[in-house]
Amino acid sequence: MCDHSGRGKPMDGERHHPLQCILPPHILENIIRNGSDTQRAWALENLHSSGQFRGQRQMQEAVWTLTPTGTKRRTVYDAAGATTLPGKLVRSENDPPSKDVAINEAFDGSGAVYDFYLAKFKRNSVDDKGMRLDSTVHYDHKYDNAFWNGQQMVYGDGDGSLFNRFTISVDVIGHELTHGVTQYEASLSYQGESGALNESMSDVFGSMVKQFVNKQKATKADWLIGQGLLTKKVHGVALRSMSAPGTAYDDPVLGKDPQPDNMKKYVKGTQDNGGVHINSSIPNRAFYLAATTLSPTGYSWDKAGAIWYEVLCNRLRPNSGFADCRDLTIQVAKDLYGAAEQKLVRKAWKMVGL
Repeated sequence: MCDHSGRGKPMDGERHHPLQCILPPHILENIIRNGSDTQRAWALENLHSSGQFRGQRQMQEAVWTLTPTGTKRRTVYDAAGATTLPGKLVRSENDPPSKDVAINEAFDGSGAVYDFYLAKFKRNSVDDKGMRLDSTVHYDHKYDNAFWNGQQMVYGDGDGSLFNRFTISVDVIGHELTHGVTQYEASLSYQGESGALNESMSDVFGSMVKQFVNKQKATKADWLIGQGLLTKKVHGVALRSMSAPGTAYDDPVLGKDPQPDNMKKYVKGTQDNGGVHINSSIPNRAFYLAATTLSPTGYSWDKAGAIWYEVLCNRLRPNSGFADCRDLTIQVAKDLYGAAEQKLVRKAWKMVGL
């Protein structure tokens, strides 16, 4: 589990902010509650590893703030089961593929994210200034998570019982690197509705990355986040479903997918920084509805993606909530395309109770 403290408002790569992980804390809590002794030990070890990493942050900032920027440049490091970052350099730009599938997936996945943002939004890497994309694979032992730490990607290998390696899904890579985009743009506070918007933006653009790689039109995509992460032993298809929240998994160990599909079912409470991973499904579904109606024969980035990107980069503020995002996307739809598109975006939000 990662630190979801919500401290700080990261405006650049040097400021402290919570580790932003793909695996929601409620899943790890259910594993500790329902899993076997071995599975519980893995989940508890994840907690310990995250604590160790937080202690390394200052040292890593001193090193990585010196990284030059420019065109697409990817580096992959191997932690070899340890928790010291970044690890041993194992692949750089223009190197041949490795015999290690996780190294290649991290390398190719970060390249796909870079290519997507450049091709569709003319964005030059995470910070729009050519930031080098660093990744570390084989972090810790049987580590069940992947996270963006403010400067690089980190991937666990999964425990092999419940989760496969965390480099396996390109939308997970897109999700986590989009946390970096949000860090440099809207800097959405990681708490309550603004935190859920932060998570939703990562799902939205992570899903578009997968659709970009697979050349899928909006109505043909599966709209699943993390498909391939769950092993065959788990009763489920992914971590989340953007089109049908609450249906991604229903498993004796992981529990049942708790995500709501409507504002009427908004989950209140203090856990997970006010439910940032749970309630993100509400704006997620609004985007899915907007994308499939705005581009019924086209791609999600054609109109809906362009609207959401403009809102993320130029309209949202750190403490913006769901209603703010609704109003801004409705306005931008009109500004970019016209009244008909504005009506469809308004309808999408209304269908999720906003």
